[in-house]
Amino acid sequence: MHVIESRIDTQSDAYRKNYEAMAARVAELNTELDRALNDRPDKDLKRLTAAGKLPTPKKLELLLDPNTPFLEIGPLAAKGMYDGKVHKAGMIIGVGLVSGKEVLLSVNDPSIKGGASFPMSVKKTLRSQVIAMENRLPMVNLLDSAGAFLPLQSEIFPDVDDGGRVFYHQALISKMGIAQITAVMGLCTAGGAYIPAMSDEVVHVQGHGAIFLGGPPLVKAATGEEVTADELGGAEVHCAESGVSDYFAEDDAHAIEIVRRLVANLPDSPKALSPLREPRPPIYDPKEIYGIVPGDIAEPYDIREVIARIVDGSEFIEFKQMYGPTLICGFAHIHGYPVGILGNNGILFSESALKGTHFIQLCDKRQIPLVFLQNITGFIIGRDYERGGITKNGHKMVNAVATATVPKFTVMVGASFGAGNYAMCGRAYGPRFLWTWPNHQIGVMGGRQAADVLVTLQNDQRARAGQPPMSEAEAAAIREPVVAAALKEGNAYYSTANLWDDGIIDPAKTRDVLGLSIGAALNAPIRSDVHGYGIFRM
Repeated sequence: MHVIESRIDTQSDAYRKNYEAMAARVAELNTELDRALNDRPDKDLKRLTAAGKLPTPKKLELLLDPNTPFLEIGPLAAKGMYDGKVHKAGMIIGVGLVSGKEVLLSVNDPSIKGGASFPMSVKKTLRSQVIAMENRLPMVNLLDSAGAFLPLQSEIFPDVDDGGRVFYHQALISKMGIAQITAVMGLCTAGGAYIPAMSDEVVHVQGHGAIFLGGPPLVKAATGEEVTADELGGAEVHCAESGVSDYFAEDDAHAIEIVRRLVANLPDSPKALSPLREPRPPIYDPKEIYGIVPGDIAEPYDIREVIARIVDGSEFIEFKQMYGPTLICGFAHIHGYPVGILGNNGILFSESALKGTHFIQLCDKRQIPLVFLQNITGFIIGRDYERGGITKNGHKMVNAVATATVPKFTVMVGASFGAGNYAMCGRAYGPRFLWTWPNHQIGVMGGRQAADVLVTLQNDQRARAGQPPMSEAEAAAIREPVVAAALKEGNAYYSTANLWDDGIIDPAKTRDVLGLSIGAALNAPIRSDVHGYGIFRM
């Protein structure tokens, strides 16, 4: 393979300026991740300790195989929402190794509002189930939840993508033959009772694990019967009498030990595609990405320099190098896995879109996973470009991205605006995993462009009414709030808080995050039941 020859001057002022800006962003990211993991009220931590419960990070530590990576999903979900203290949307979710097997883990955090479920908790749970289904990953749930946060029940219960969808997914997961193992470590009330009830195997902790459709207060209100939580749905009741639970655990640590044995007993899942080569690090330091990417998202940079610091041996076979140069396509390996990479070097023209469509078809035919490095402001616009067929040529690429059957992975390495988001496999186009960098911005269009469009439309209306154009002050009054809203709602933290992505990552760790993502995805067979594409307008 051809080794990418880097042209970056690591001694230049521009490099140092870029490096400092990205390093500051990564430092901010690490601060936010630490806060999301560790910022808990002392009284809640003491309450859990007094009850004999393990803290959530300790549960995760005991569950995972020692010294193995954990690919966390949505670590900053719900950031800034509600009262600003529902960290991680109240749960830790991710892919990790348990007894040597890759599994999708979900661990409630009862130190956050007693483990109550908020709207973003539901969204995060649904995302975890989709990951399990798409990638055929066994699911392990460590449950301890106070149930739905009742003041927000209208946002949790009734709609197609609300709480009921969790149990709908559980039924589908069971039908697909994907194992679901649940440890009951606290209350599982009302709808929450169905999570263990619909699991394959249930481990139940004595003393503080309880499953019931209606808790003691509701039972008393409805029937007048007085009963304790343990009498109503404790471990002895469900292990010895109802049969809801299968394994009796003395405490949290014992439950996790049983879960690890149950996972070890699951059948092995052969990878759809094994690493074809011995993994080799890039010949360039991945941390040099800090100095490559400008602090201003509007400033262009060569995506090949990023690819050189992600792929094995910095080796890359570039496809159609001289054609459609604003889209870089080519073949490489990441941690030994073959990949087809598409990365933006500017706006998408017809030639770029046709090149991308051709390349996606090649990878799909050869069953090579696709990696999209997205830094795109959209498709070219204008009279000549419309006459040249930009709309139909852009559609070809969007069609190919949507219908490709190989696993797709997206990293937002800069801008993500307009239909460029679709063509470069945004969230709506089914990437198995989607990650962002701290400099990421997303929207229908950039804030200043959106503001200018609104000003133009307003002036057009005034002209039709025979009125003069707006003054600069009037135009500024329109522009400023639009730009401010775009900055707030288009930045990486707003995106990740709303789970528009699977997490913000340190750019220097992109290679490893992609390697873990690809490895997890290949637990599922590459689809062979769908052939061909839809209509490509000619």
